[in-house]
Amino acid sequence: MRFRLDLGYDGTSFHGWGVQPRLRTVQGTLEEALALVCRTPVRTVVAGRTDAGVHARRQVVHLDLGEEEIAALVGQRRVDRDGNSRTPESALVSRLRGALTRLDAHDVVIHGASAVSDDFDARFSAQWRSYSYRLADDDSFFDPLLAAATVRHKGVLDACTMAQAAAGLLGLHDFLPFCKPRPDSTTIRTLQQISVGRDADGVIVFRLRADAFCHHMVRAIVGGLIRVGTGVWSAEYPAELLEHANSRGESPEPLYIAPGAGLVMEEVGYPPEAEWAARAAQTRARRSSAELGES
Repeated sequence: MRFRLDLGYDGTSFHGWGVQPRLRTVQGTLEEALALVCRTPVRTVVAGRTDAGVHARRQVVHLDLGEEEIAALVGQRRVDRDGNSRTPESALVSRLRGALTRLDAHDVVIHGASAVSDDFDARFSAQWRSYSYRLADDDSFFDPLLAAATVRHKGVLDACTMAQAAAGLLGLHDFLPFCKPRPDSTTIRTLQQISVGRDADGVIVFRLRADAFCHHMVRAIVGGLIRVGTGVWSAEYPAELLEHANSRGESPEPLYIAPGAGLVMEEVGYPPEAEWAARAAQTRARRSSAELGES
């Protein structure tokens, strides 16, 4: 039986999502809690891997449990403490929360769980992912209660010019100038939404949504826009970098990757259930540079 699990976490004390030997990671902590409640190792598949120090407000994973694991999860009780029927989904949520408390993992929050068909894939069925990034310069009020998810920048940045530059990144492009490519993976992505502006405290907030993001893509885009905000780059230069990559398949600039602490995975979007399998097949098909000429 496949389950979709929705969760969030403060990434400050984690060495990223993926399991690493002798290091505390979100996946390692979650799977340790799952092993406690299911009495056997359980592997998870995540919508989007996050780096060290990066947070998630709404992350999604899927996991598969057999009859024995579900029996261990539900136990003998037919109702929960509130008098509601004890379903595998409700048992998974309540027992995982308890296991995380026992592991002193208060920086991981379980939002909910639902039974899904085998067509659902947390990673490949996703239509889009959205992120935010908080950056406080000398014109910002630095809220100590939000310090863990806000990066400080010395000096004052031109947020209006940064927003102008950001608009030039929208659409289907080869984002090689703004990511670290991985072997056998593509850097072609569709950036669906991007905005830059100051909130009520004057903190500069970046919001981005794409069909998928390459490794370090959000932080590299933010890093490039910081260069625009300081006057090192013109407002047109980020789009020129993309045009160069689109036509030549190479990046003329080294990356400037903004610190991970300001980055938050906000949400993951999925199509209706009937489209899960088709979306997963489409995502698995590697995108090519031919698409750039068709757009």
